[in-house]
Amino acid sequence: MRSRELDPSASPLDYYGYELRRSREAAGLTLAQLGSIVFCTGSLIGQIETAAKVPQREFSERMDAALGTGGTFSRLVGLVLRSQLPGWFQPYAEMEGRAAYICSFQAQLVDGLLQTENYARAVLGARDGSDLDGRVAARLDRQRTLARKHPPAAWVVLSEGVLHQQVGGREVMREQLGHLLSLQKRKWLEIQVLPFEAGAHTGLMGSFNLLRFESDPDIVYTEDFVQGHMTANPEAVREGSVRYDHLQAAALSVDDSAALIARVMEERYGDQPEPDGRDLA
Repeated sequence: MRSRELDPSASPLDYYGYELRRSREAAGLTLAQLGSIVFCTGSLIGQIETAAKVPQREFSERMDAALGTGGTFSRLVGLVLRSQLPGWFQPYAEMEGRAAYICSFQAQLVDGLLQTENYARAVLGARDGSDLDGRVAARLDRQRTLARKHPPAAWVVLSEGVLHQQVGGREVMREQLGHLLSLQKRKWLEIQVLPFEAGAHTGLMGSFNLLRFESDPDIVYTEDFVQGHMTANPEAVREGSVRYDHLQAAALSVDDSAALIARVMEERYGDQPEPDGRDLA
């Protein structure tokens, strides 16, 4: 049975699949043969060739090595993953990747740049489980911004409520809070927690991000439940900057924030006995 033909101009995912099939066939390899070389199933490769599944970076690197494509698929996969983000979010993701300085205040959820895979899966699947693997992969790929050789300086303020809002279950939350603690070691990333005791604060209107650039105008970004809103309006940026300064001042220090995260992780998400007295794993 012949796999369906793709229109390479339809989307980055279709183009990737088209090029993968073309390169495999040019190498004279069947799906099964290529799968045995890169240690995955021929079925997986076939799904990616027909744009039924979203490729990831490791897969792309293996394809480049096996097919001798000189990094073609490693370059293409970035476009593919970016295309999995909501259309209204893609312009922001592009600007985020270029920013020299990222400031984020999150009132309800861990910032997407700091989320674990399981936490991201729970967040993105809360209402819609379609294409979940691709959407999760796209969110995690954004995190490469903070992991590159010369990352932007990033400062994240999380409301204490973020630590207590159980997303995905106790094990997912324990993993997520542990991940936040591990990120404290990064030179260009600072994480603060805004405690409940701060009372009324300048972030009560909701989450927002500020992006600063070497030569472009600064940007403030907000979201509602429908879409995101990005503006370089000087008054909006000035207001956002002042609000963020107040949030940083009201938040716990970086060290005290880490101590609070660790305490919530153990007290709220640590091992607890079940009703029959047995310990939970």
